[in-house]
Amino acid sequence: MHLFARLWMTFTSLTNYLTFSPFDAPVYQQYLGSGKSHHGLNVPNRDYPIFKPPGGRPEGKGSDFRCDYRNMPGWKPCSNSENRGCWLRHPDGREYNIFTDYENNAPLGIDRNYTLVVNDGSINADGLVFPEAKLFNNTHPGPWIQACWGDRLNILVINNLAHNGTSIHWHGIRQLRTMHMDGVNGITQCPIAPGDSFTYRWNTTQYGSSWYHSHYSVQYADGMQGPITIHGPSSAAYDEPKLPLLMTDWEPRTADADICGQGHNSAFEAITTTLKNPSILLNGTGNVTRFSGVQNTSAIPPAYELHFEKRDISTPGRAKRYLLRLINTSFGSTFIFSIDNHRLQVVGADFVPIQPYSNTSVLVGIGQRYHVIVEANPIGGDTNPLPKHKNFWIRTGIAGNCGRPGIDGYNRTGILRYDSTSTSDPTSRPWSDVSLRCSDETYSSLKPILPWCVGPAANAIDGNDGEQFNVTFFPGQPKPYPLATFSLEPKSASGFTPLQINYSIPIFLNLNFTGSWPKQWVVIPENYTDTDWVYLVLTGSGASGRTIGAHPVSNLSEPMRWQGH
Repeated sequence: MHLFARLWMTFTSLTNYLTFSPFDAPVYQQYLGSGKSHHGLNVPNRDYPIFKPPGGRPEGKGSDFRCDYRNMPGWKPCSNSENRGCWLRHPDGREYNIFTDYENNAPLGIDRNYTLVVNDGSINADGLVFPEAKLFNNTHPGPWIQACWGDRLNILVINNLAHNGTSIHWHGIRQLRTMHMDGVNGITQCPIAPGDSFTYRWNTTQYGSSWYHSHYSVQYADGMQGPITIHGPSSAAYDEPKLPLLMTDWEPRTADADICGQGHNSAFEAITTTLKNPSILLNGTGNVTRFSGVQNTSAIPPAYELHFEKRDISTPGRAKRYLLRLINTSFGSTFIFSIDNHRLQVVGADFVPIQPYSNTSVLVGIGQRYHVIVEANPIGGDTNPLPKHKNFWIRTGIAGNCGRPGIDGYNRTGILRYDSTSTSDPTSRPWSDVSLRCSDETYSSLKPILPWCVGPAANAIDGNDGEQFNVTFFPGQPKPYPLATFSLEPKSASGFTPLQINYSIPIFLNLNFTGSWPKQWVVIPENYTDTDWVYLVLTGSGASGRTIGAHPVSNLSEPMRWQGH
C-alpha cells in the first residue's frame, strides 16, 4: 500500500471514531461508476462481478439495475433459477450464501446514491381526491430504492414541504455504528426543516425487503412511504420476481369532507377518533366504494394487477415460480394476504431467510415484510373451483381486532391474471381455511436458516427474565398533553408518564449526560456490552386490541418479551 493510502486510512479511522461517522471503513465519498468502493481506495479494473440481480425488475424502468462488486476480483455470481441460495463464489471455494452470518459478514459493495424530494401534492388513490398528500418525488408509493448486499446507501432528502419538518426512517435496517442515521426526530436528529436537506448514509449488512417512511408525526400515513430492496440470496428457488407489493390502509381528508360529509379524515385526527371512510391500497391504488360503500367523487383507479405466465406442464417441465415481496405500510391495520386458488411458499420474514413452508395465506403485521413464492399453477377445490377466465382475486383481509374491516367483499384489492388482455373482474372464490385471527404466523413455522443463539438476560432483576414494563393506555382527560395516549411504565411505577420528546434537543446529542434526565423524556439508563442480551418484558393494559403507526403497540393480553443484543 502506498504511503498516502496508509496515512489516509489512519486519518479517516481516527476521524470516524471521534465524529461518530457512519463510515465503518476509510473511504472517499464516490458516485456510482466511479471505480472506487466504500471498502477501499481506487481499485484497478480487473475480473470482478457485475450482474443483474435475480430479484431485479425484469423489464421497464429500473430494469438496468446491476450489482457491482468491483472490489472483489475473482468472485463470480452463483445464483440460478434452481439455486437461489448462492450469491457469490470464489474459485478457491469461498462463498457468500444463505448460510453466511450476515450479522458479521457481507460482500464488499459500492456506494448507491439516491435523492428523495419531499413535497406537498394531490393524489387520487381510491376515487376520492386527497389534495393534502405528503409525497416522495411526487409519487405514491415513493421511488423503489434498490441496493445489493454489502452496498452503502447515500440518500439525500430535500424537504420542500411548505409548513412541516420531516425525518426519514429506514425500517428494520440494522444501524450498527450509524444509529444517528435512523431518522427518528427528537431521538437521533432534529427534523429536517422546510427548505433544508439531510444526507442519510448506512450500510446494507442484511438483505431482503423493507420500506422507508417519514417519522415525523403521521406524515407516512398521508403518503410518505416507499419500498426498499436489498438484493441477496433466497432460501427457495424462483424464476421471476414481481415488484415489491405495498399494502396500506388509506384515510386522508378531502377538501370538501367537512362540507359534504364525505371523504376521509386525516391520519392525525384518527389517532384519537377512528378512520373515516377508509380503504385499502395495493401499491397506491384502491377502491373506496368497495371498502366503505361511499360514493366516489373522482374516477376509481384500475385495480392493481399481477400477470402470470401459464406454462404447459403436461410434458416434462414445471410451473413458473414468482417471487412476491409483501410489505405492510399501514397506519392501523394488520392484513391477511392471500390469492384465490394459489398457495404461498413463505421463504423470508423481515430480513431473515427462513425454512420454506406452504400456506394459503400469510398474516402481515404493520411494518412486517414477507417473501413468498407463488407457482403459476392454480389449484381448484370443492369450495373454490377454478374460474373459467383464469382471473383470480388478490385479497388483503383485516385481521380481527387489528383494524376495521369494510363491507362485504372489501378484501378484494387486486387481480392476478393469466391473460394480460383480459379486463373482466374475477369470479374466483376465497380459500375456506384462512383464519382471521390477529396472531403472528405460527411460531413453529418461522425457522431461520441461520439460527441465533440467544444468551441469558444480562438485565435480570430479582429473578425475573429481564426488565418488566407496563404499556399503559390513558383514555381519560385531562391528559398531560393532547396526544398523550400511552406510556411505558416500569412495573414498580405508579401514575402515567407518557414520552414527550424535544425535537430541538435530540437525545442522541446527550448520550454523555450524567445529570438528572427530564421526567417527560422517560430515559431508562442502561450500561451493557455488545455481547450482552437485554430482555424487555411488556405487559399491556387497556389497549383494546388497537394498533397504531409503523411501530405499533397493541393489546398485550399476555406478556411479550423483546430480546435485544
